[in-house]
Amino acid sequence: MSYRICETLETEKQAMRDVYCQTMIDLANQNDRIVVMDADLMNSVGTVPFGEAHPERTVNCGIQEANMIGVAAGMSAVGMVPYCHTFGCFATRRCLDQIFVSAAFAKANIRIIGSDPGITAAMNGATHMPFEDMGSLRDIPGVTIIEPTDSIMLDNVIRQLERANGVYYVRLSRKNAVQIYQPGSTFEIGKAAELRPGTDVTLMATGVCVAEALKAADQLAREGISAAVVNVFTLKPIDRDAVEHYARSTGAIVTAENHSIYNGLGSAVAEVVAETCPVPLERVGVLDRFGQVGTVDYLREIYQLDAKTIYEKARKAIARKNQ
Repeated sequence: MSYRICETLETEKQAMRDVYCQTMIDLANQNDRIVVMDADLMNSVGTVPFGEAHPERTVNCGIQEANMIGVAAGMSAVGMVPYCHTFGCFATRRCLDQIFVSAAFAKANIRIIGSDPGITAAMNGATHMPFEDMGSLRDIPGVTIIEPTDSIMLDNVIRQLERANGVYYVRLSRKNAVQIYQPGSTFEIGKAAELRPGTDVTLMATGVCVAEALKAADQLAREGISAAVVNVFTLKPIDRDAVEHYARSTGAIVTAENHSIYNGLGSAVAEVVAETCPVPLERVGVLDRFGQVGTVDYLREIYQLDAKTIYEKARKAIARKNQ
């Protein structure tokens, strides 16, 4: 793992879905076992160029996501490497039994790409806004769950998965992300990435909350508080060593995720903290609520997934530590 952080937080010029598609074209040019599967959303998820480049290895299953996973598992059994792409709500809710039985239990070798998790579903509204996708898959044995933060990480992770074996769920926004990493950065699946060192509190974030955690750390720094910022982009397996290290070194942790606080990043970190080094822990995430229609900025504020909330939780965690 070797990465460099951008000095400023700027929105990327290329959409995540476009980077995903180009990476898949590159991989398919070199590996004739790769197949891209879709559930009638090729325009929305950006895989049309792949279909044009490799029509013989593009499978549009139609609006039958569960069947897509079953077909992918079957193709895996004969040596193909399927990448199944649809909206995250459909990739998980509609496919849970197929992922459990046909994929994980059968030890299939497939990748499931879930687009527009949480508030990034934006104007598609509540039915398309999964706050529970990582949590539902986290309970299935052997499933690896990854949430790339920007297109640099996405490209590197997708390339790593070509050589991997097993069931992988990759959670990503379709649109342009905030760029965190500089080109050429590489990552290790299952290992957290420290973005900023700190001594007073650790902010552990994933996905769109990483940029908000960096903003919160800046605000804390202006008040003389040293906050470590850690990108936990692999939810499962959680980097237990990193969680324990930061619990011991800073004595307080805040988690931030574009997901329900139930069975997501906050829960995973809390489990490790409780078992290894109990310290004050505060969670930023979606409470027991459904989604709704709105822009990402509006929803970020409504669900309190912003830098302000992370900052306030950090102050609370530090106060608890000092009691």
